[in-house]
Amino acid sequence: MGQLKVNQNLVNAENAAALAKVCPFGAISYDGTKLDISSACKMCKLCVKKGPAGVVEFVEDEVKETVDKSLWRGICVYVDHEGENIHRVTYELIGKAKELAATINHPVYALIIGKDAAASAKKLLRYGVDKVFVYEDEALCDFRIEPYTAAFYDFIDKVKPSSIMVGATNLGRQLAPRVAARCRAGLTADCTVLEMKENTDLVQIRPAFGGNIMAQIISPSNRPQFCTVRYKVFAEPKPSDTESGEIVIMNIEKSALTSAIEILEKTEKPKDIDLSEADIIVAVGRGAKSEAQRAMAKELCDLLGGVMACTRPLAEENIFDAKHQIGLSGRTVKPKLIICLGISGAVQFAAGMKSSDCIIAINSDKNAPIFDVAHYGIVGDLNEIVPTLIEKIKEDRANV
Repeated sequence: MGQLKVNQNLVNAENAAALAKVCPFGAISYDGTKLDISSACKMCKLCVKKGPAGVVEFVEDEVKETVDKSLWRGICVYVDHEGENIHRVTYELIGKAKELAATINHPVYALIIGKDAAASAKKLLRYGVDKVFVYEDEALCDFRIEPYTAAFYDFIDKVKPSSIMVGATNLGRQLAPRVAARCRAGLTADCTVLEMKENTDLVQIRPAFGGNIMAQIISPSNRPQFCTVRYKVFAEPKPSDTESGEIVIMNIEKSALTSAIEILEKTEKPKDIDLSEADIIVAVGRGAKSEAQRAMAKELCDLLGGVMACTRPLAEENIFDAKHQIGLSGRTVKPKLIICLGISGAVQFAAGMKSSDCIIAINSDKNAPIFDVAHYGIVGDLNEIVPTLIEKIKEDRANV
């Protein structure tokens, strides 16, 4: 952490007014003699970056390292899987782990827990993992938090990886905090950017305060370092034609895998919409929320073979189910094509879709932020543009 230091000898009425204007939280006040920063400050550092030079400084606290970092080596990815089906977020994290590990010359590990997990582990050897650590046991057949945590912690205790990356899936969001707490380590959730310092500190960057700022979080005094990452945030690497690395079978005492949870029955969940897997998405915002406009958007979506999506306000008004929402509080998507209708493009929404291959935005406001991330923008009335687009698609298909 750190603190803001005010150089009172440089303060005057003019630069105090400029600083108060820069602060988005109203935390800066001036009584004519002294500049004060109140508890409303969120440490966004805009006063340092955009205020008068030298008046306010950010001073890093002196960090006393309480851990020997040389004893912790390797970047580990937890393998999220169901049977032999490995969640794609695992491969994305392996690709990022290899990139981070290359900067500090560390190995890349994968950890897989479950019954008959070795069969799935073999697939990972085509992605350049140095070692795949496997915990297999009948008690690990179904996910139960106590035995999975015990196996995860046993791995950390024996191998001592420096950093651990977990997919922000339903399972990962349960498991990662529990293991981190057992290790007395912090955890940064839903990271969007990861960087590695030469001293092996993992810089974990995520949106904060509704996406208005990007927070950089490090754990210089603790190991291992934990973070979770959403699906579709990083690029998935292509597998190699040959296998490399090794599979290491781990042993753990049977008594450690006991659980107070007994699974009596399992029911298959019906297949539902998964925005994260969609190749084509038509998304609507408040500028296209009328019933007629949604019907028009749905017709366009069906013609393209896509999936409908929405912004947060439409989900909050129960116009769409929350599973259709894109953004920081919804789903992160990376389709081949996304068409945004009547969406202004707030940072919360843009953060969830800006990595899409092709973004087309239609909005009547030429200054809408959505045009900053769109590859193609159309300024105009969507009630005129979308029907024309639908008609053109139908004509082209009729002529095929």
